[in-house]
Amino acid sequence: MKIRDIRKNEPIELQTISPDKTVHQAIQQLCKFNIGALPVVDAAGALVGILSERDVLRLCSRKDCQVSLATRVGDAMTVDLVIGVLDDDLEYVMQVMTEKRVRHFPVLEGRRLVAMISIGDVVKAQYHQKETEARFLRDYMAG
Repeated sequence: MKIRDIRKNEPIELQTISPDKTVHQAIQQLCKFNIGALPVVDAAGALVGILSERDVLRLCSRKDCQVSLATRVGDAMTVDLVIGVLDDDLEYVMQVMTEKRVRHFPVLEGRRLVAMISIGDVVKAQYHQKETEARFLRDYMAG
């Protein structure tokens, strides 16, 4: 199974944020859409980083909370990104996410951001795939 296979069934509006927004604005967006990370894109739409819950917590642990909330996203985001493409196998994605200890995986098509895959998306897709295989085998055995 590939990334493109799990994204076609769930067309979700991709949420992004500008590096010039504040961390407080990012937190509001994370809460509003019940997501754990925001891809950070510049004015041209190019992916320049990611701001995750972990980034926010790391920032708050180093600074006063009010100062942290006023910090620009561009100053708090992770820039050393782990990215994927639509044709990546989910087994590969799981391996990379586990090795790099990331829970959110930006997906590019060419240079354009097309999706964000969470570890939950990967687990859900694997679960459905295994359920389908088990159902097929039960039906086959039952004749």
